[in-house]
Amino acid sequence: MTKILIVDDEPSIINLVQAYLKPEGYEVFTAVDGPSGLKAARAFKPDLIVLDVMLPGMDGLEVLSRLRRESQAYVILLTARTEETDKIVGLSMGADDYVTKPFSPRELVARVKAAIRRIQTGSSPSAEGSVLAFRHVRIDTGARQVTVDDQAIDLTASEFDLLHVLAENHGRVLTREQLLERVWGGSYFGEIRVVDVHLGHVRQKLGLPDIIGTVRGVGYRFDDELE
Repeated sequence: MTKILIVDDEPSIINLVQAYLKPEGYEVFTAVDGPSGLKAARAFKPDLIVLDVMLPGMDGLEVLSRLRRESQAYVILLTARTEETDKIVGLSMGADDYVTKPFSPRELVARVKAAIRRIQTGSSPSAEGSVLAFRHVRIDTGARQVTVDDQAIDLTASEFDLLHVLAENHGRVLTREQLLERVWGGSYFGEIRVVDVHLGHVRQKLGLPDIIGTVRGVGYRFDDELE
């Protein structure tokens, strides 16, 4: 059963989100502050975490920072509508997505379901179980594993999906809008800079900055050579 952890200090939000998620068949855990949220994440090892930024004891960004040292769980941040900085900082620290408060429970559930579906099946169902092999990079889509010159690297769900989509279209330029639609879904209406932030992480982790080229004013291209 897919595990989801909700970390928020507002009981009304926890109860509301639980009420929408449990009927979908997810196993839901909850925490009401930063320290207990981090403890729950370590104990239950959820597949996805809904994490509020403003938490007592330890704020959500600190929880996220500590969590990313030991977990690649998909993280959706809950942020205040006016706190644009929290969104960008959160994405930079490894959040996969964000939803602004006040939010529609149906929107959040749709984001959760789309994320879980991608985690379980990969960003391209037709390529499930296949391997994309290049001169430096090897992508096992079934195991969702990436190696660079035979060294395994850890990518978050969104980082993996972005690299997968680019690699499937190696040599072809994809716009930010195309990447956003392929990875986060056509109904996504968040910040388009989410693409740039996550690709920055991918480049850093690959250790090969020229493998993903930027075509100014257009988008990105995967340039590794096929084996």
